[in-house]
Amino acid sequence: MAEEESIELKFRLFDGTDIGPNKHNPSTTVASLKEFIIARWPQDKEIAPGTINDVKLINAGKILDNNQTVAESTVSVGGLSGGVITMHVVVRPPVFDKTNEKKLAKSPKHNRCGCSIL
Repeated sequence: MAEEESIELKFRLFDGTDIGPNKHNPSTTVASLKEFIIARWPQDKEIAPGTINDVKLINAGKILDNNQTVAESTVSVGGLSGGVITMHVVVRPPVFDKTNEKKLAKSPKHNRCGCSIL
């Protein structure tokens, strides 16, 4: 992989933290990028993806398809080359089954908002 052919990407997580930047070959698929993200996911996060199907990558307002390559999914801005491209990472929330729903119902509820409507 030649240095000038690689594309530098960073992945912005839901809480504003980043994975990267790292250089990737333009022929790398979005599915491979998702595997890369899962392998480097911060351990201290409560929400973590299990599979590539739990992750959506967004670039320039478009959700990227797993079969696309990095070259197909990046948008050149005004003919500028180089620089770091930021892709946003969205994680699908976990699906609860019957046993998890019961545990969730028994757990104490936390009020996330301290708002008062007068």
